[in-house]
Amino acid sequence: MSLASDTLVIGKIGAPYGVKGWVKVTSYTHDLEGVFAYTPWLLGQVQEGNEYVVDQWRTHNKGLVAKLIGVETRDDAESIKNLEISIKAELLPELDDSDVYWRELVGMQVVTDKGYNLGVIKELFETGANDVMLVKANLNDAFGQKERMVPYLFEQVIKQVDREARMVTVDWDPAF
Repeated sequence: MSLASDTLVIGKIGAPYGVKGWVKVTSYTHDLEGVFAYTPWLLGQVQEGNEYVVDQWRTHNKGLVAKLIGVETRDDAESIKNLEISIKAELLPELDDSDVYWRELVGMQVVTDKGYNLGVIKELFETGANDVMLVKANLNDAFGQKERMVPYLFEQVIKQVDREARMVTVDWDPAF
C-alpha cells in the first residue's frame, strides 16, 4: 500500500493568525472541532518529517485557530499556509462490523441482489435526505448507463457490504 492510501485529508491550514505562530484551520471533519481529535498531523506531501502536533487550539468567530509545536513565528506559520492536514488511517476508530468508512467503499463493485454488476463506486456524497453512491458503470453496460446514483440506505437499498470481496449488494433496478 502506498503512503497516500494509508492517509486521509481531514482539513487545511489557512492564513497565519497573529505573530506567535498561530494559524487558521479549516476542518473537514463532521464536527468542526473533530480535526483536533487526531494527532499527529501530516502537512503537505505525505512523507517523513512533516508531522506536527497541536499545542493549543480554540474557536475564533465561526472558525478555528491553532498553535502547532515548532511553529513559533508568523513566518513559520506562513510557510505551512494552504497545506492539507492529513492523518494516518490507523488513527481512525474501529467500527462495528455493520459500519464502514466511505473511503473503504470507493472502488468496491456494486452488484444487484439479482446478480447484475452495476459497476464500481467512484465517490460518495451527502444530499441532505440521504447519502448517495456515484457508481461508474461498466464499459458495456446493457442499459447504456455511464454512471448511476444509488442511495446509500442500509437495509432499504444496501443489502450487504462485503469488505473481503470488496462488493456491495443492492436492491436496485439497473435501468434506473
